[in-house]
Amino acid sequence: VQLQASGGGLVQPGGSLRLSCTISGFISNINVMAWYRQTPGKQRELVALTSGVDSTTYVDSVKGRFTISRDNAFKTVNLQMNSLKPEDTAIYYCNVRNVLMGKQFDYWGQGTQVTVSS
Repeated sequence: VQLQASGGGLVQPGGSLRLSCTISGFISNINVMAWYRQTPGKQRELVALTSGVDSTTYVDSVKGRFTISRDNAFKTVNLQMNSLKPEDTAIYYCNVRNVLMGKQFDYWGQGTQVTVSS
């Protein structure tokens, strides 16, 4: 199983990017699909997650600017990022979490660089 993230790049402040993450292979019993980000010297932080039918959670700094979505087959998770700010610059990682026999497993994509700069 692999998670392939794409869509990162260089964008000016105020611009938009759309990140996508596609699962190759099969992961059963997915209960969370999420995006995290990390900058040098800092811990990876949760940006947004979707769980259940349509429940979503966002870190305060991106509320109203970012939107997470997934397909009904749980094969793709997207992150639409609008009104980007320089502080959004980071490597973004997609994450999928499932539960099997009472144990939680995390799967990670390879990361995609987002740079917001004029």
